[in-house]
Amino acid sequence: MNKPVRRIAIFCGLLVLALMIRDNWIQFVQADELKTNKHNHRVDIARYSQPRGNIIVDGDAVTGSTETGGIDYKYKRTYKNGEMWAPVTGYSSQVFDSNQLEKLEDKVLTGDDDRLFFNRTVDMITGKGKKGGDVITTLNAQAQEAAFKGLGDKKGAVAALDPRTGKILALASTPSYDPSTIAGANDSKAWTSLQNDKNQPMLNRALKQTYPPGSTFKVVTAAAALQNGLYTDPDVKTDSPLPWVLPDTAGVQLSNEGNIPCQNATLRDALKYSCNTVFGKISADLGNQKMMDEAQKFGFNNTIDTPVRAVKSVYPKDNRPQNAMAGIGQASNRATPLQMAMVASAVANNGKLMEPYMVDKLRAPNLNVIEQHKPKEMSQPLSAANAQKLQSMMETVVQNGTGTAAQIDGVKVGGKTGTAQHGVDNSGNPYAWFISYAKTDNGSPVAVAVVIEGSDTTRDDIAGGKLAAPIAKSVMEAVLKTEK
Repeated sequence: MNKPVRRIAIFCGLLVLALMIRDNWIQFVQADELKTNKHNHRVDIARYSQPRGNIIVDGDAVTGSTETGGIDYKYKRTYKNGEMWAPVTGYSSQVFDSNQLEKLEDKVLTGDDDRLFFNRTVDMITGKGKKGGDVITTLNAQAQEAAFKGLGDKKGAVAALDPRTGKILALASTPSYDPSTIAGANDSKAWTSLQNDKNQPMLNRALKQTYPPGSTFKVVTAAAALQNGLYTDPDVKTDSPLPWVLPDTAGVQLSNEGNIPCQNATLRDALKYSCNTVFGKISADLGNQKMMDEAQKFGFNNTIDTPVRAVKSVYPKDNRPQNAMAGIGQASNRATPLQMAMVASAVANNGKLMEPYMVDKLRAPNLNVIEQHKPKEMSQPLSAANAQKLQSMMETVVQNGTGTAAQIDGVKVGGKTGTAQHGVDNSGNPYAWFISYAKTDNGSPVAVAVVIEGSDTTRDDIAGGKLAAPIAKSVMEAVLKTEK
């Protein structure tokens, strides 16, 4: 071979080698990056080339797929009672991607999960189309309906848990939206309308919005007092003068709403009447670090994945007067409805907080379970003895305190109302809260938190008792019926 031909051969060989290296680099190194690139239209075409698996509640699918008649996208997502279930399912859109369970469990729903390899192989051999797996949730359909209907046209949210396991039983948020309206390739107008809606119907208020928890947080402050030995008996008078001046201030007094007996009140009466002075002083006496430590055991300042990630609830590191205000659920204290349901759940479960979760199992198209969730203890905010003391206090609130609207015949119910200040100098409508649990002979099957963003009254705690407690009651009753 002469020299010029040899050079050409070497050059061509190098080109082939470079091509092989580039091809392998793309296939094995850049594959995931290219696959998830937002400009890769082929991925979306493949995702909607066959029906998706379903999200299941109580054995029934709350999602579906329908043929579009289109060339690129053969199927699009559909939803049953979409507005009610949107805080659980999220959406799956041919144009606007997806979120929540639709996003997090996308590989199972599309059939691309590696654990479905056997099913894909069988389908390929038999000539059947690829099938997606199913996501089996922990949700209770009757509890969800009670929560959603209870909220009605109010702006707010409900979260309900099984304290024994951490299963999420209800997760409602209003106003809501129907994910079906944005599932197709030609739904840009509906998407834009939702994005511009000042009421934020796409905001999952149960997981993604924090509020000042108001007087419902006094349950955490009471727990801190019991756990740290500041007070050990719920029926012994506390050292709570009236008036009480916030520490490190020039005589700024913390007030109580209404003519209620708060001077040196017992923990039981302080929770029953919701005495700001008693719980503000407890928070100040314990100090910011001990209050933070106790709040964190309940889940504050922690990342909570359900698997949908909730925004962090925050008990702040703060100065003495602000810490006193945080101890009554104000100042920079912020909590999601899920977080406050966790507080009620831990008390109901004799002090043990279970990790909240909403996916029970993942199922292959042939109905084989490929993943089963196992309940997991998250923390122990209270000893069993102190939890039982706090249960008795919360049950007094419902028996003859501010939470009587949550009473259920023949069932022990514990609760705490709350009305949290909103806006500069409390200029906005207050947030109405209620947290509660119901107990049977087999323990507590349900704990609930309800928040209403708007109220027509500013009387502390009464708004929570009037607006939020009846909703919590209906959710608890729905769960109790399914327990029988």
